[in-house]
Amino acid sequence: MNALLAPVFDAWETFQEISGVRHIETEADYTEATDLADALLDDGAMDEAHPQHSLFMVLSDLIYAYDQTHYPQQGVSGVDMLRFLMEQHDLRQNQLPEIGTQSVVSEILSGRRDLTVNHIRGLSKRFGVSPAAFF
Repeated sequence: MNALLAPVFDAWETFQEISGVRHIETEADYTEATDLADALLDDGAMDEAHPQHSLFMVLSDLIYAYDQTHYPQQGVSGVDMLRFLMEQHDLRQNQLPEIGTQSVVSEILSGRRDLTVNHIRGLSKRFGVSPAAFF
């Protein structure tokens, strides 16, 4: 075995046992991963300055990959997601400072303008969803 890998293997085994973070293969793995992601989200790990932000993002990627394989969502665009979230939170176009003015929101909803990376960051933080939900 490569000498560089031995400590990684040892740490990985311990990390998996403690955290439950691993490749998601079963519904039980999925539940464990989403529970941990929720706890990290509640702790503020979506904030890039949070010390566990990277862990949260890796876990989100694992959950997203499992979702895409087991629960594919066809035809849901970022704009569709935005409309859904606005409806669920009873928001009007002028109540989304993460995007900007009501006219900018209107242009995005009508397809004349695209969501930017900054819009998506702000929206995912506000609504507690993965940025991947808007892609």
